[in-house]
Amino acid sequence: METGLQGRKALICASSRGLGFACAQALALEGCAIVINGRDEASLACAARQIAQITGVRPLQVVADIATEEGREKLAEPLASADILVTNNGGPPPGDMADWDNARWHAALEANMLSAVSLIQDVVPGMRSRKFGRIINITSAMVKTPRLAMGLSTAARAGLTAFSKALAAEVVRDNVTINNLLPERIETDRLRYMTDKLAKHKGISLAQAREEMLRPIPAGRFGRPEELAAACIFLCSQQAGYITGQNLQLDGGAYSGLI
Repeated sequence: METGLQGRKALICASSRGLGFACAQALALEGCAIVINGRDEASLACAARQIAQITGVRPLQVVADIATEEGREKLAEPLASADILVTNNGGPPPGDMADWDNARWHAALEANMLSAVSLIQDVVPGMRSRKFGRIINITSAMVKTPRLAMGLSTAARAGLTAFSKALAAEVVRDNVTINNLLPERIETDRLRYMTDKLAKHKGISLAQAREEMLRPIPAGRFGRPEELAAACIFLCSQQAGYITGQNLQLDGGAYSGLI
């Protein structure tokens, strides 16, 4: 399939590893000029080398924490010319509602809602003027299947989903689309972290914890980052111009709802 992405400019947040890295590499393989972002300079440089070796595209690196205003300001220049924006950020750990004071709520909202909203606000005008834009938010399956232990993450990401849905209907007339990818149990550092927490919480081995994490997945396996990246590529492509305001589950069939 000809995606029409050759020569497009893409900014991928939190892309030194995991899902963000997979999307950045996939976009580079499609011929995009890419900007990668992360908080750790050494990790980001390592990611840039890997992408360059595999794709022949040398990414521009921006060391910045997108959960801060200062960090987002460092992305202002690439945002101005970006044809594609992939928002992404690590989520807060699971926890107990009794421990969620205002500081924790504000941190979760800043990291997983307000940071993405700010980036979207900055990138949309340029996309609209050029009559092409693709915005992909990597959120979470918990947006559609909330679990109280993940309440900080779920609430923040659901807020981003609502904002994006409202904006999508406004900007699609200018060939700018906004869609959300909802991963669940993809083989990343986040999954390994959650598995380790489950093992410690229940006093079981890591192998037993992995089995328990896998049990609700009809596919019988964890997802691969490159599978999410492939979905990202399609939604960014010229063929996906009539798809906007949608939430795409990447969960091996775990979601049991009809819609």
